[in-house]
Amino acid sequence: MRILYKILSSAEWRDAVAKGAFEGSAVDLKDGFVHLSTAQQMRETAVRHFSGQDGLVLVSFREEDLANLKWEPSRGGDLFPHVYGVIDTALAVSQDPLLLENGVHRFPPGAA
Repeated sequence: MRILYKILSSAEWRDAVAKGAFEGSAVDLKDGFVHLSTAQQMRETAVRHFSGQDGLVLVSFREEDLANLKWEPSRGGDLFPHVYGVIDTALAVSQDPLLLENGVHRFPPGAA
């Protein structure tokens, strides 16, 4: 069982939970799919796209639970998980604050 991760603002996740579905952040909507990361990719994703941002949450999902999941090349040809469609928020395995300490995100215990 592989766990996949989504980094997003706490407000975006709260709104998604209230609706029961995550449709995507602004960049996801622009690109036409929900960007996810593997455990090995999430730290670089945080640095590249969320550097210095506070008020974030790290949401994890089981790969096998995600419909319309495709693995596509991105950064340096590495394959990234992309979901084409909405994600039922009830599928979240965990949702943890992604705290910012001294300008660096501190990942929750258990996140690879």
